[in-house]
Amino acid sequence: MTAHQRTRAFARVIGPYIAVFTTVYAIRLPALQGLVAELFAEQALMLMLGALMLGGGLVIIGGHRNWRGPLAVTVSLFGWFVALRGFLLIAFPTTIESGVEATLLSPTAMVLARVFFAALAVVGLVLTYAGWFSRPGRDPEFA
Repeated sequence: MTAHQRTRAFARVIGPYIAVFTTVYAIRLPALQGLVAELFAEQALMLMLGALMLGGGLVIIGGHRNWRGPLAVTVSLFGWFVALRGFLLIAFPTTIESGVEATLLSPTAMVLARVFFAALAVVGLVLTYAGWFSRPGRDPEFA
């Protein structure tokens, strides 16, 4: 499998995931305050979530080592982002919890978080398009 094919394969999976998850998250963010408190209260669950995120990020990092073109850079950065988030959940769960609580309690931070997740949803749609619908030979900038 060529680097271009691998990038498109990762984009096919990561794109819809990002698009769906971040859209739902942006819409439901204000209603998730109670859920976040319950999630962080369960230390074993946070450890497992962090381990899954770290493992998933490492799978992307190990399986996709291409940094040529915007699509490839986006896929690679996503892998590093997920792995870093997983590591932080394992190593510093209380710090992450404090940051999440501060965001949920601040109206300005809440708006900024919703805008951030909406922007990520657009990135997910671009990855989805590039992975599923673009023609490999006609889109050299997505190599």
